[in-house]
Amino acid sequence: MVMVTKVPPRPARTRRALRHLAAAGVTLASLASVPQPAQAVPAAGTAKTAQTAQPARADDGRTGSGTTLTVAVSQSIDSLSPFLAQKLVSTSIHRLAYEYLTNYDAKDAHPVPGLATEWKSSPDKLTWTYTIREDSKWSDGKPATAEDAAWTFNKMMSDPNAATANGSFTANFRKVTAPDPRTLVIELKKPQATMTALDVPIVPKHVWENVSDFSKFNNDRQFPIVGNGPFVITDFKVDQYIKLKPNKSFWRGAPKFDELVFKYYKDGDAAVAALQKGEVSFVPNLTPAQAAALKSQKGIKVNDAPGRRFYALATNPGARAKDGKTFGNGHKALLDPQVRKALFLAVDRSTLVDKVFQGHAVEGEGYIPPRFGTYFWKPADAQKRGYDPAEAGRILDAAGYRKNAEGKRVGKDGRPLDFRILCHATDPNDKAVGKYLQEWWGELGIGLKVECLDSVSDPWVKGDYDLAFDGWSVNPDPDYVLSIHTCGTLPATPKDTGATDNFICDPRFDALYAQQAVEYDAAKRSEVVKQMQSVLYDSGYMNVLAYPNALEAYRTDQIASVTTMPAAAGNLYGQDGYWSWWSAVPAARASGEESGGSSTGVVVGIGAAVVVVVGAGIFLALRRRTTADDRE
Repeated sequence: MVMVTKVPPRPARTRRALRHLAAAGVTLASLASVPQPAQAVPAAGTAKTAQTAQPARADDGRTGSGTTLTVAVSQSIDSLSPFLAQKLVSTSIHRLAYEYLTNYDAKDAHPVPGLATEWKSSPDKLTWTYTIREDSKWSDGKPATAEDAAWTFNKMMSDPNAATANGSFTANFRKVTAPDPRTLVIELKKPQATMTALDVPIVPKHVWENVSDFSKFNNDRQFPIVGNGPFVITDFKVDQYIKLKPNKSFWRGAPKFDELVFKYYKDGDAAVAALQKGEVSFVPNLTPAQAAALKSQKGIKVNDAPGRRFYALATNPGARAKDGKTFGNGHKALLDPQVRKALFLAVDRSTLVDKVFQGHAVEGEGYIPPRFGTYFWKPADAQKRGYDPAEAGRILDAAGYRKNAEGKRVGKDGRPLDFRILCHATDPNDKAVGKYLQEWWGELGIGLKVECLDSVSDPWVKGDYDLAFDGWSVNPDPDYVLSIHTCGTLPATPKDTGATDNFICDPRFDALYAQQAVEYDAAKRSEVVKQMQSVLYDSGYMNVLAYPNALEAYRTDQIASVTTMPAAAGNLYGQDGYWSWWSAVPAARASGEESGGSSTGVVVGIGAAVVVVVGAGIFLALRRRTTADDRE
């Protein structure tokens, strides 16, 4: 959705993503930029603009005038400020509006130029020098320079409120300078493996230096919003829509659609109906039933590919702040590792994959989805917690949680094991899985109340939950999604909001996180990341149930072709880059001219088949929560 899928300390973040592992060489320069794809305009009478609700005009397919690409989303935007936003829908929009220093190649996610054309490290890897491109301009006409990048990073380093969303990237920065407009120098306290994957939007200094309070400024007061990405944000209405226009001066070339609209739908069936009517061009996060129904319909293409997200149960570990104070009303029994172990032994993941996801998912285990093969981890046979309700019952008995005369499990304090689970009202998977959990745990004598809310953010941030459905979209580099479980992301006080996902704070996990962050050897770093997943798995605070496929659909009479990421069986929505919507070709243009998309990725559209490689996981991307998108 955009979907890291929830948000305790943050709303459904789209969980964002991660930064690609920096290559070990001293120089990582001039990686080939992605060729500009052909783009187009929807056929007359098929697409409707969110503004006028009138059929879009095909006009002259060469100019793209009158064409609108409308994307249905179910996740609310948490903020248009790049310093605050964590939801997938928000961070996806920021990728369209601002350049990062580097980007991820659409084909295989290796680092490619963004605002920076070249980068190199000193022999000790403590100083990184980036060459800033000369052909990037802000949408108000001013040049984008190294000073803008230096100011962005320095603001994050000096103002905690500016570090809310992406502070993990700059926590290790010692000094950032711009000796000239084309040169950015970042000095580190210790080596940092994410220096070619800094997922931080660079903002224009001349606009943002006037902001007084970064904790409250949501960047939604004046439009158009100044940026230097392929699109410019022109209008926004909370839980209605956000509109963008092509940036005509974008250095890679302007997008071909005349307008891009993200339109909010609380109900997934309503979004699908809008797709069928031609009122929207694209719908992500389909249910298996919706995807099956759409596959047989003329003019609609369904993309079914291995996803970049995980879908999990999160257990409240006892909400706490950095000042040591605890808060929230989580059930105390869940602080007992034996209770958590028993609950997870009473969850049949294979049934969930077959019945809820109807085969459009892979059974979950480790924290990183199989699409990211370098970091994917599976527990050893002796470590794995398979479905074993009988063993779950024995564990509860041994731990002192026995059944009373009514068949209810009670603790030594006499309190019954009755839990609540936060559910996203817009996510049918949450509701379906909740029913299975009620049945399985009920047989153990454990009660479960499924609390489905439009936004799970408020109770999550307050720690007022026992369990919650969680999920994040993972980036090619897993640093960010791992960082949200470190002690440093806890809120400063109970009144504050941290960047933590689930209030987890484990010294063992933190030590491994620090180790992977400075490891430049790819193989060694991968092993440390796998150790981190093992620690998280054993704690029982995160139970990864499944890795859902990306199930999405678009109208081929509006979109002729569009770039997937990665090339082999990739997704379109929530990419680690701007390739899909930047490359999208309107159908009217394709019929008269080019019919291909970016050469860096698979072109999905008229005359181009979707490449499906089952199980061929390569790279991933991540973000935060609050709907099925992100709870990311």
